[in-house]
Amino acid sequence: MAPTTRTGTPIEPRNFNRAFESHCRRAGVPRIRVHDTRHTCASLLAALDVHPRVAMRILRHSQISMTMDVYTQIPSPETRKALDRLNRSLDRSSDM
Repeated sequence: MAPTTRTGTPIEPRNFNRAFESHCRRAGVPRIRVHDTRHTCASLLAALDVHPRVAMRILRHSQISMTMDVYTQIPSPETRKALDRLNRSLDRSSDM
């Protein structure tokens, strides 16, 4: 089902992208493509240990291989540990 305007007409893709960029700007987050939010969602679901079949339904994929092979980037425990250390280091430096 495609998103529609308040009056029920299809949303123009360019208008949707402009609105998305405006929301990102107001939220103070980096500008990304709308499609990148799917990858982010898939990776966050995987990191939260959401069952792959549930993630597949959320992302509306017809095959589990699409969810697991293309959309998710599951960091190894070593990568998570390194990123946690980097985060703590950056948090300390911002307090100064």
